[in-house]
Amino acid sequence: MPEIKKIATRESYGNALAECGAEYKNLVVLDADLAAATKTGVFKKAFPERHIDCGIAECNMVGIAAGLATTGMIPFVSSFAMFAAGRAFEQVRNSVGYPHLNVKIGATHAGVTVGEDGASHQCNEDIALMRTIPGMVVICPSDDIEAKAAVHAAMEYNGPMYLRFGRAAVPVINDNPEYHFEIGKGVVLKEGKDVTLVATGGCVSASLEAAEQLKAQGIDAEIINIHTIKPLDSELIIKSATKTGLVVTVEEHSVIGGLGSAVADALSENHPVLMKKIGVNDVFGESGTAAQLLHKFGLDAEGICQSVTEFYKKNK
Repeated sequence: MPEIKKIATRESYGNALAECGAEYKNLVVLDADLAAATKTGVFKKAFPERHIDCGIAECNMVGIAAGLATTGMIPFVSSFAMFAAGRAFEQVRNSVGYPHLNVKIGATHAGVTVGEDGASHQCNEDIALMRTIPGMVVICPSDDIEAKAAVHAAMEYNGPMYLRFGRAAVPVINDNPEYHFEIGKGVVLKEGKDVTLVATGGCVSASLEAAEQLKAQGIDAEIINIHTIKPLDSELIIKSATKTGLVVTVEEHSVIGGLGSAVADALSENHPVLMKKIGVNDVFGESGTAAQLLHKFGLDAEGICQSVTEFYKKNK
């Protein structure tokens, strides 16, 4: 078998910004002393006059971006998710969300795959935080191709947007001519009849791998990639849930307030079915390699397969 290509979505983010910089003269990128890690340094190298290092002052960075947006610029503010969504939440809410300004938040190093940086830097609450801000679009791409497409789409979208990127390299799964990215639209990657797996971010490739393991056990899983968590593609999810009768959500995020909660909201209002959420279960992260942590929290293919199998056998 050919070797699977893996790229971290933070790398994709930096490369996409540089691509957009050549096309959009009003694109400006702000970073909080982390350009090498967030990969906005790629943009800085190409367009130094449009890259602003705000230092370790994330709250101030968001305020600067809000001001730039009022002048017609399209600012991307970049930092680790823990700082972009956590430390600067008030500024994102009041200075960007409330006036509905055209500011994009590029949050890298989200979830437990920050690894050895430990619990203080492993932000598993950011999707929940950003979902609560009225008018905020929340996107969590699954691979390199989707991450680049999301950045390009963000440039065309007028309004606040939160884009979530990871530190660890993930498999490229959307490398096909049929792939099309649209804000607010999920993608059925594999059709199935027994159970629906709704995944986001790096958990999409792990869910596809888990589906192969489930198939060996006679369980036919449908896999849906939800790159846009807000606005959610409720119609697609309800359609799949109607067919399978069982739904499992998979996310590298807390099971409280993230993708699972968004899907539960949609299903409970429109088509209630039995549902399980796979994610970080109301605990903080730990130090370890990305692979070790994904395994510990049941977010690798093996863990997803085990959880889905138990859920399916209990309810079918």
